[in-house]
Amino acid sequence: MNYVMASTIGAVGMAIFVTAVRVKAAKKPASAKKIILPPIFMSTGALMFIFPMFRVHFLQILEAITVGMLFSILLIKTSQFEVRGREIFLKRSKAFIFILIGLLVVRVIAKLVLSSTIDVGELSGMFWILAFAMIVPWRIAMYRQFKKLHNELH
Repeated sequence: MNYVMASTIGAVGMAIFVTAVRVKAAKKPASAKKIILPPIFMSTGALMFIFPMFRVHFLQILEAITVGMLFSILLIKTSQFEVRGREIFLKRSKAFIFILIGLLVVRVIAKLVLSSTIDVGELSGMFWILAFAMIVPWRIAMYRQFKKLHNELH
């Protein structure tokens, strides 16, 4: 099995995992720690760039960051909090799952198209940068919204 197919299967698996985590998380109160920790944990993936095969050119970095930040807008728009009792919960959004699947489809198609012109290692690096550039603004927006509600409650 080639690397592109393996990474595509991995991306689908991660999407299913993220969707399940999101559904489960909506049942429990939100906290600043739960919002901040995922990007911190994901940041360890930057260690891939120690290895030359994953290094990307400056223009590719800019492209990946731009696309990731554009994708984050969809996630920001579909992530809202609500107050139930004295607790803050992430609102369930049916659109979030469709957006997540849509983003996955776009990423898979882009990976399949780009894999013919960009080395699989570079492509992996670009998609990690894209994902990180997507999650960081999303989580910052969530944190700011959470803090605003938290301050109103307390």
